[in-house]
Amino acid sequence: MWYAKTAAEVLNDLDVDPRSGLSSEEAEARLVKHGENKLKDKPKKSPAVLFFLQLKDMLIYVLLGAAAITLAIGEYTDTVIILSVVFLNAVIGVIQEYKAEKAIEALRQMSAPKSLVRRDGEVKEINSGKVVPGDIVVLDAGRYIPADLRLIESVNLQIEESALTGESVPSGKDAEAIFKEGKISAGDQSNMAFMSTLVTYGRGEGVAVGTGMNTEIGKIAKVLEQDRTDPTPLQQKLATLGRILGYIAVTVCMLIFIVSFFQKRDLIEMLLTAISLAVAAIPEGLPAIVAIVLALGVTRMSRIHAIVKKLPAVETLGSVSIICSDKTGTLTQNRMTVQHVYTHQHFENVPADGTATADRKDEKELIKSFVLCCDATFENGEGTGDPTEIALVVLGEKYHMPKRKMEAGHERVAERPFDSDRKLMSTLNREGPEYRVHTKGAIDSLLKTATHALIGGRPVPLTQEIRQGYLAAAEKMSRSALRVLGAACKDTDRILPPEEMESDLTVIGLAGMIDPPRLEVSESIQQAKQAGITPIMITGDHRNTAAAIAMQLGIAATPDQSISGYEIDRFSEAAFSDRIADYRVFARVSPEHKVRIVRAFQSRGHIVSMIGDGVNDAPALKSADIGVAMGITGTDVSKGASDMILTDDNFTTIVRAVEEGRNIYSNIRKAIIFLLACNLGEIVTIFASVVFSWPVPLLPTQILWINLITDTFPAIALGVDPGDKDIMKKPPRNPGEGFFAGGIGFRAILGGTLIGALTLAAFLFGLNEHGYGPGSRDIPAGVMIYAETMAFVVLAVSQLFYSLAMRNTTRSIFRIGLFTNLYLTGAIVLGAVLQFAVIAVPFLSNAFHVHMLSARDWMIVFLLALVPLAVSECIKLLVSSRAGRPV
Repeated sequence: MWYAKTAAEVLNDLDVDPRSGLSSEEAEARLVKHGENKLKDKPKKSPAVLFFLQLKDMLIYVLLGAAAITLAIGEYTDTVIILSVVFLNAVIGVIQEYKAEKAIEALRQMSAPKSLVRRDGEVKEINSGKVVPGDIVVLDAGRYIPADLRLIESVNLQIEESALTGESVPSGKDAEAIFKEGKISAGDQSNMAFMSTLVTYGRGEGVAVGTGMNTEIGKIAKVLEQDRTDPTPLQQKLATLGRILGYIAVTVCMLIFIVSFFQKRDLIEMLLTAISLAVAAIPEGLPAIVAIVLALGVTRMSRIHAIVKKLPAVETLGSVSIICSDKTGTLTQNRMTVQHVYTHQHFENVPADGTATADRKDEKELIKSFVLCCDATFENGEGTGDPTEIALVVLGEKYHMPKRKMEAGHERVAERPFDSDRKLMSTLNREGPEYRVHTKGAIDSLLKTATHALIGGRPVPLTQEIRQGYLAAAEKMSRSALRVLGAACKDTDRILPPEEMESDLTVIGLAGMIDPPRLEVSESIQQAKQAGITPIMITGDHRNTAAAIAMQLGIAATPDQSISGYEIDRFSEAAFSDRIADYRVFARVSPEHKVRIVRAFQSRGHIVSMIGDGVNDAPALKSADIGVAMGITGTDVSKGASDMILTDDNFTTIVRAVEEGRNIYSNIRKAIIFLLACNLGEIVTIFASVVFSWPVPLLPTQILWINLITDTFPAIALGVDPGDKDIMKKPPRNPGEGFFAGGIGFRAILGGTLIGALTLAAFLFGLNEHGYGPGSRDIPAGVMIYAETMAFVVLAVSQLFYSLAMRNTTRSIFRIGLFTNLYLTGAIVLGAVLQFAVIAVPFLSNAFHVHMLSARDWMIVFLLALVPLAVSECIKLLVSSRAGRPV
């Protein structure tokens, strides 16, 4: 632990003289020993390996089995169609996976390209990749830090570490500090500087103690490299469904052989029947349909500023019960803002817009001192410099006292820079023919050197009572998690040396500032709570600040619902998991803590979404069920580790995305249940005909046509069904809940059985009107084709009509509206037209072994096809009337 050692001890351990640095020969030797100062790249899988990995799925195995069967019987067209579906599904998966997993590459790109190091007694600029342990690195404002450093010298040094620690303001650094109390977080190691952070103020020197994968950034890279991506709930359910369908296909085929054996049927006939059943048991278009529905959902989500990188992540959103969010820039505006100013016995709320005026002289002088005693700039809506100073300059803009105008009339002639020991900064500016000192800093430091207070525009002696008034005001603002700065001034008739500036000061007042919450976030948090989702704040900021923001937003009710990273370390994994539900705010946490928090919630059965924008968020983004990165302020690392990116950096968007995810899952479920009900109808038809020793009414080619063409368009249309307006008033879906929960399985079985029974009825009717029965011998080929055509049409059209019943499990299609999903209406019309074309077009009718029907028989088959829809609507009416709901 380098932070626990003195600079001299570290230099001795690394065997380096800070005045001369390493020699070129020693640096080269250490480079060979430790390797380049770069992060290791994650081994990549070739496209071919990725492609074959996509085929490791039971449903794909079943499809490949179907392709082998169709190839064996010479149905080459069917073989090509099935293999095309498998190929398309695998290609889609390869593209999604190939575009993802960019996190390590992004980490490498974040490394600073050039660094100043002292070697051979000279300061040289070298490639950052050549920095080695023991190098003396020179730091100044605006320069990225190339490696983890133990500081050996610091002068007013401040480093922006928000990407690594999550802290919203630059951290002050002190090379003389030593920490003996054991393990402390990176954000509290003030004598250290870390790779890829940015110097914003001051200067310093440090000795490199860690390079490449041995840095704090490297630790994060290792976590990303080792972490595995678990399958989403949808992927798990589809895998389970695939296994079930495979077992069903095999079992049914075995039963067919057993039954046919006892019936002493022909071996070729048995094989054809088994093939028909195998094809009927497999929803060939299911993988492609799910991929298409997810892809369409991704397109819709992009319109609400949510870019999804991995298709299954869309569905995962619908199960989310915990949303863990970073504070800075996600829940807050990532912009320090002055909210209150205080002069003697007078609090003033600072308006959000620029309509304020400083009517009281004390307030005017307070703002003037703050603006002049700043090095930051703010022009055209953009600020440069320390965020705290930018907030003070913006304060001047709001009160019509812009910095450029103020400096034009009050030229700075001398200054005393900020020092972490004094906690003060002073400037000397012209004030007419004389000069005035403007000082800002910690109020307790100001009060130690002040002798007067500005009251009513005039300096009066600083009494104990006035002093306590300022301290009480500062305490009041601190309790609201505001960062408090004081301002003071002193008039003089000469240019003072820096050491004389901060004596006999006149206190003017205070300013309280904070990184304010986003205005729209509070409403979104309430909406999330209404939907049964628990928002959680995870931040590197201090506990009091985080708890105050969380209570303001409605995330936490009391400060007791917050916990710090230091306290988390006291818990074992099991104890922390047991206590996790007690907390809503996790403050001062490290990347490792964030991963622990996510996994603790997951261990309690939650589906966790993690929102973040910094390097420090990347491991948690990777560990979460769905990681969400910020598109504007997010680092490349966070974007690479995430499943989804918010292009507007708005917490509200994730809530809208959850709503979209819930609707997408609901629609996928409709499509899957519809396909399975249709396939069940086919199985019932074939199995019943075998059991009763009847001719099989459907050919494998006809079943494949229905599964790949007739059913596919309605299934896709169900996948884009308009969303349920009340879906965010319901709790999150239990991730363990199956496709068939809520009674929908029974309705699918009933619908499939009806479709199968009616298909058989149409077949028997076709035989009967020509004077034959199912047990008749030597049925003419023309009669058999006619009866098969009637069965074929009823099977196809009944499935088309039944898709209307699948739109809602409780509401009637007439209440929803027949034309509220025009895609489904169009799919039904298209399916009916294609079905008619198969029968009417000669070369198609010959290929599918069908015959044109009479007008009377067309009417009969359409009436039979309407029965499953009618029965489903009657069940909805009955169930809803018993429950007292409108149908």
